[in-house]
Amino acid sequence: MSASPLTPLDYIAEGYWQDFLAGRPIAGGIAYETELHNCALDESLESLQRIDTLLSQVRRNMMKGGIWDEATLLVDEHYRNFMVFLAFYAGRVLAQQWQNKPHWYGQFELRKRYPELSLITDDFYQHMAVGYGDNNAATDALPLFFPLEPIGLRLFGNIDRLFEAVQGGQVAGGLYQAVSARLPDLSDQANNTDTLSYLKTESATHNTTQSLHSTTDSSTTISTSQPASHYEASEDVPVNNEFDDVNIVSANIERPSAATTVSKPLVSTAPRQPELQIKPELTKVESPVIKSKSFVKTPPTPELFTQLLIELDEIEVPQTAGVTEYQQACKVLDQFERHIAKQDKPRDQLVFSDDHIAAKNKALLALQAAAEAGNTAAMLRLAMYELLGEGLTADDKDAKKSGVEWVKQAASKNDSRAQRLLSKLYYQGVGIPQDIDSGKYWLEQAADNGHIEAANLVSQWEQAQALITTQKQEQHSIKRYQLLFGAVIVVAVLILIIV
Repeated sequence: MSASPLTPLDYIAEGYWQDFLAGRPIAGGIAYETELHNCALDESLESLQRIDTLLSQVRRNMMKGGIWDEATLLVDEHYRNFMVFLAFYAGRVLAQQWQNKPHWYGQFELRKRYPELSLITDDFYQHMAVGYGDNNAATDALPLFFPLEPIGLRLFGNIDRLFEAVQGGQVAGGLYQAVSARLPDLSDQANNTDTLSYLKTESATHNTTQSLHSTTDSSTTISTSQPASHYEASEDVPVNNEFDDVNIVSANIERPSAATTVSKPLVSTAPRQPELQIKPELTKVESPVIKSKSFVKTPPTPELFTQLLIELDEIEVPQTAGVTEYQQACKVLDQFERHIAKQDKPRDQLVFSDDHIAAKNKALLALQAAAEAGNTAAMLRLAMYELLGEGLTADDKDAKKSGVEWVKQAASKNDSRAQRLLSKLYYQGVGIPQDIDSGKYWLEQAADNGHIEAANLVSQWEQAQALITTQKQEQHSIKRYQLLFGAVIVVAVLILIIV
């Protein structure tokens, strides 16, 4: 399965970092910028120790100055940007240890990808998290990190202000401890020794803060793997791929009058992956740390289509035709999807019996009849099978073309699910050439038609663009002031010479 597309937070995080490296002012301004440069942020674990020391000093200075008030400081954009920048940096360091790019999620993406998390909408420390590793890696640590939590604890933790980790357990007392606990090789004794040694040398303030969190809440078990299907299987399917209820249900489907020739098996024994390409990454991770590799399980169905199945089930779009045929077809196809979801290999490597293939063909014919009658849900599900190479079209190239055309037809009927899927096809170049402008257009169409995810993405994108515009304006103003200052100096020199 391809990597997830870049989010607005990914662009903002990269913009913050590049501006910091170039010495440009970060949009909105940032507190303690000079002190951050003095910390020598070289993307090493040791640099996190220097940041923790800075945070402790900031805490002491605020307490001495009588401005140590969490609510007041979180309203100050400079302090918020300071904390967000440190979060972006910590995520960058952690992801590099995993030889990955940091991938940032806002609360909307987090709720979609990790529904088990109990997120508080107005909690500043929970509104963003970074994905740094593989969901199915052989490790007990969830590959998701909320770096604002240890930053907040470091700055504001006290007897009356206990921080609770959204993932359960206690919040780490600093970024170095939090990141070290999530390294790929947790059995590295040398690293653990360094961590303990560092913690023992912390200031009395930090030790007091840590002791306040010795009691942990009951941990919540989080499932980190993406669901392969929105249907939950109630029983196991025998190893020989025989599930008897397929033929029972399929017998109730009336064959459409317009016969369609099926010239190839729906499930091929030869591996063939769909073309899921993502836009190029922003930057290349330099000097990766070599760690032991772990086995990564690939879900049987690409996320692009598992999400479509979820939306077909959860987002209701009124249909005026083909409802009966669609429902009958789904009874059979859902059984196949439940079985496929339980497998440990890609769906195009699964082999079914002739009877099961015949039952699936019959269901697809009913699905096609519903689509031809104008049922947009049937169009989308039929498009999925065509794009996966499991549909009614024999030639691979024609199958992809047919799948895209079904999606376009459903999108033209103002089905927000189809418009969102079409935007993904354009963004990722699946079945059609990649076209960012067309992807953005259909994303906006889906948002206008009430698709919640699309609306949130459009809103986040607009916010990101506003930040970029503000940054450019500030940089332009700085250049103007520099030119004006230079002109004043020249005039002053001329006056001195003349006088």
